[in-house]
Formats: sequence, structure tokens, C-alpha cells
Amino acid sequence: MTAETVLTNARIVLADDVITGSIVLRNGKIVEIGDTSATGEDMDGDYIIPGLVELHTDHLENHYAPRPRVRWNPIASVQAHDAQVAASGITTVFDALRVGTDEQADMGSAEMKVLAEAITAGKAANRLRADHFIHLRCEVSAPDCLENFVALQHDPLVRLASLMDHAPNQRQFASFDAYKIYYQGKLKMSDAALAEFSARRTHDSETYAAPHRAAIAAFCRDHGIVLASHDDATLGHVDEAIAQGIDVAEFPTTIEAARASHEAGLAVLMGAPNVVRGSSHSGNVSARTLAEAGILDILSSDYIPFSLIQAAFTLGDSVDSISLPHAVRLVTKHPATAGGLDDRGEIATGKRADLVRVRLSDGIPIVRTVWREGQRVI
Repeated sequence: MTAETVLTNARIVLADDVITGSIVLRNGKIVEIGDTSATGEDMDGDYIIPGLVELHTDHLENHYAPRPRVRWNPIASVQAHDAQVAASGITTVFDALRVGTDEQADMGSAEMKVLAEAITAGKAANRLRADHFIHLRCEVSAPDCLENFVALQHDPLVRLASLMDHAPNQRQFASFDAYKIYYQGKLKMSDAALAEFSARRTHDSETYAAPHRAAIAAFCRDHGIVLASHDDATLGHVDEAIAQGIDVAEFPTTIEAARASHEAGLAVLMGAPNVVRGSSHSGNVSARTLAEAGILDILSSDYIPFSLIQAAFTLGDSVDSISLPHAVRLVTKHPATAGGLDDRGEIATGKRADLVRVRLSDGIPIVRTVWREGQRVI
């Protein structure tokens, strides 16, 4: 039996235009886009945009470990996380799981495997509103990074791996003052404890980062897993990323690194909270600056799921050179392409019917309805 849905009287955000009309969904696909229809569900002039595609969210870990030494049921954690991302208009999500532990890590590799298994179980049982994949966040300076990566590397949901190093005087924390403010504030360490902590992290980075980075990059290239660099700050970092076959430059910290990455064909990804706030919380380059320079390719919600849709409408309204369709591509088509998913990310015939109905209220996008493969999930 053919399942058909008609959405009419909508402002439809296409790849390069916004039109008023209708969309016909059949068997999980978009089969027709046309003028406003006399029949169908009236969208009352609301926007219809493609379902958002999120490549890097750390939010699942927050549901599983909401407080130090507190652990929630992993299945319940996945369900809560899934409900939150879907209600934010995200229909495809790459859940980031930590690989590599250090003193600040509250969870180990065994718990990452528990979460991976809970994601797989939820997907297999068709309990999830969004389509879930796994993104391995590889802290290459951690001594156990490689062994923890190996434990998860053959999980079929692993589609993306990022290579990061949060040691002092590296990348995001090229300035030790910034490192001190962040870690001393987060871990409540004395100056003496911070000095010991920093020396240990620096030693680990010098010992492990290069071999771990090379081994993980080689495996990902051989097995078709998308590779991302993280917090590139210098042209040397970009050259290293190019040599290792990096596809996505996550959160470059300087405009020089972002421009070099973009010009080399890497997709430049920045945080949506950076766009909404107007600046980086770490004092690094502003995502709006990169957008204005034409070198921003993808947005990620990072630590606030709703920021993704909010940033798209913010950029479309606040940056003269970026139209709403352009801004929406940053959270739909571009991340889908970067993630190797060519069946979604835009409103076009033949694509998956992953759609979001949005109404603006005082400049804030209100998610009213979400469809994944033509089925209403919100």
C-alpha cells in the first residue's frame, strides 16, 4: 500500500531558493515539489526545510553521565538524547563518543562501548526518531587512545573519526593562559597541581600524538571512515591534515587555518553556538567572521542541539552575503555530503523525506513538526 503525504501552503527552502508551494511525500521519498495544492496538510505559511544533519554532538555523554559518578541507564540516555536532537530539527546525527582517557575524563572505554551498543540496539529496534551514526572523538595524546579506538573501529555505525589533542600549547589552547583559565576553572586545581597536570599532558602529547594520529588516519582511509582534524591553528597543522587525508576541518581556531583548509578542499566546520553567541567561548576565531569571508562550509551544534537550527536562521538574517538557503545548506546538504550521505540534506525529488516545519517567533525558529523518511517523529 502506497503511503503518501502532501504538505501544502509552505515556504519551501530549496538549495538555492525559497518558494511557496507544496511537497508530495511517498514511501519515504520526496516525489514532487510544486505549486500550492488544494488538498493536503496546510502548513499555514511555515517554512519547510530539510532535516538537519549533525556531525559532532557531545550531548549523549551528558545524558549518560549527568553528574560526576552518576550513570543513567544507557538505553534511556540514548532515548532522551534522541528526543532532544529530533525536537531540534535534527534527523541525522553522528553521536560523538570519546576515545582516549585522561584525568578530566569521567568515563572510560568500556562505557563508550556500552553507549555504542545502546545506539545500535535503539536503531535496530526502530525506537529512535533520528537516524544515528557514531563519531569517534580520538584524543590522540592519551596513552590509551589507540587501544580504545581498536575496540570500536569495526562498529558498522562508525562513519566519522576526529583527531584531537587538548594538551597545553596545542591547537585550541595555543595560549597557556587560555589553557589555565579553562582547566583550572573546570578541575578546580591549585597552581601547583595545574603545573603537574600540564607537564604530564605535554609529555603524553609528545610521546603518543604523532603515532596515534598516523595509525588512526591510516585505518580510516583504508575502511572508508570520514576523517576530521580538530582545532587546527597553523598552516603546519593544515599541511599535516592534508597529508593524512583529512576530509573535514573541525573548529579551526584561526582564520588562516580555516582559509587554508577551505582552499585545500577540506570542509570547514564551526560551532553553531559560536554563531548564535557571535564569538567563540574560547576566544578563537568567530564563525561569523568565517561566514562573511566565504570559508565556512558546515555548522555543528557541538554542545547545544538547538543551536544548529537557530544558527542557520541567525546567519541567514545577519550576514548580508548569506541567504537563508545558503545558511540552511550549512546544516543540511553540506554535512550530509561530508558524511558520505548523498540521499538526504536537501528538498529535491528522489531524496529522503527528512523534513522540518519551522515558524519564526521573535527571530527564534520554532520546530513544529519533524518527518524522517516521510514518517512524523515530532
